[in-house]
Amino acid sequence: MEEVTEAVNNLTIGEGAAATAGAEGHKKNRIQVSNTKKPLFFYVNLAKRYMQLHEEVELSALGMAIATVVTVAEILKNNGLAVEKKIMTSTVDVKDDTRNRPIQKAKIEILIGKTEKFDELMAAAAEEREAAGAEEEQS
Repeated sequence: MEEVTEAVNNLTIGEGAAATAGAEGHKKNRIQVSNTKKPLFFYVNLAKRYMQLHEEVELSALGMAIATVVTVAEILKNNGLAVEKKIMTSTVDVKDDTRNRPIQKAKIEILIGKTEKFDELMAAAAEEREAAGAEEEQS
């Protein structure tokens, strides 16, 4: 779990990646959540990083990943970091290679925004990590 947190903390969100994503119609502040590719807290930490750069972040998921995206949003809300601004649901046609025809999948998009205390809470969490790191070095 620490490796995931460290990987997210070291992640840089550059214009190159955003420009590539923009060519496909993706927004710079959208996170597409999968329940098979990454652990839950990868997305929680990624959303925190995105919220440091943007006032709002859109969490998006299809099918079985909907539970994951709702959990991510709830964790951020319960920690006082985010407020829910908008929830959109729909169905989308996804190509099924095995049957050669499209299948419909449920889709959810949750728009979350920073709380007034977001920067303060993130600064406090960073201080706690530094203090814990200093304690480890001393022992």
